[in-house]
Amino acid sequence: MKAVSCEQGNLSVVDLPTPVPARGQLLLEVRRCGICGSDLHAKDHAGELTGVMDEMGYRDFMRQDTPVVFGHEFCGEVLERGRGTSRQFRVGTPVVSFPLLRASGGVHMTGLSPLAPGAYAEHVLAEGALSFVIPNGLSLDTAALTEPMAVALHAVRRSEIRKRDVAIVIGCGPVGLAVICHLKALGVHTIVASDFSVTRRDMASRCGADIVVDPADESPYAVAGQSGAIVEAPQLFELGVGAMEKLRRLPGWSHLYRIADTIGATAPKRPVIFECVGVPGIIDGIVGAAPLQSRVIVAGVCMGTDQLRPAMAIGKEIDMRFVFGYTPLEFRDSLHMLADGEVDASSLVTGTVGLDGVARAFEVLGTAEAHAKVLIDPQSNAVSP
Repeated sequence: MKAVSCEQGNLSVVDLPTPVPARGQLLLEVRRCGICGSDLHAKDHAGELTGVMDEMGYRDFMRQDTPVVFGHEFCGEVLERGRGTSRQFRVGTPVVSFPLLRASGGVHMTGLSPLAPGAYAEHVLAEGALSFVIPNGLSLDTAALTEPMAVALHAVRRSEIRKRDVAIVIGCGPVGLAVICHLKALGVHTIVASDFSVTRRDMASRCGADIVVDPADESPYAVAGQSGAIVEAPQLFELGVGAMEKLRRLPGWSHLYRIADTIGATAPKRPVIFECVGVPGIIDGIVGAAPLQSRVIVAGVCMGTDQLRPAMAIGKEIDMRFVFGYTPLEFRDSLHMLADGEVDASSLVTGTVGLDGVARAFEVLGTAEAHAKVLIDPQSNAVSP
């Protein structure tokens, strides 16, 4: 089979043996595979993550000097079933699959390990237990968005955002746009999107952002301040003293305070901020600019070492949550939300290439702002998105 191999930062189309499904596995004919931002980073900077993964105990992550076939955002049609797989996966059945694979005595990350080649190829292996039949005649282009939409769904769920909260999305690449789609579907009243690119700000509006800002001209946090969030420490001091002056006039004030505290009425309003950029300095920049007691959800994957001023985060009592991946249920739910029309992600797909166009697509995605999600169709002859 033909596949795109990455080694030492070079992408090339190669011939590889067609894999054979083991027990419980499916061999899929790849129909679509998304190019992920992590693929773009890993192509040239895999070494920066290798050490991190080693420390986490996963020593089979991709390495700069070892060939790997990317591709973890994919859908395909069942070509062959291994023994013990469910009969629902008949040959020709369209499926999406969670990108983990049993191989070489362990479970590996599909498309991010040389032991589990990904879907930048004509064929890919998938676990039957982690595969889901594409429902409702959902288009292959949209079905291929299941994985990145699951990443965004996990981030939104981990944020515990409420409909009346102000959501601020920093960075409107594929992850940020997917987050906006889910926030819109959830019914969040105010969604602010921030990006330097006018093209990406337009995409954010189409995905459901209520307010889009160019951070070079205005602060994305201004809306939160207008909604009652506390942006400077003296405001918090005044609020505390003023509230206590009123409460202490009442008998049993401590009981009233305790009740208000239990129902969350004593906490100041705070936005929920989604960091979807993943470059050094962005987290500290958010901590410095965000209103007090903001909740920050870090979804952008920064490959290198970063710095943070703990005193600033402590002084503001910033609640910071780091998110990675998704659960099998969130993966399944994302597929069905797309198929049932609960989430509209149609604006995300902006181009398609064949295997011969993958290298060019990486160049375009690394420099241009006109694209969000470029898909690979192994049957296509397109050499540029």
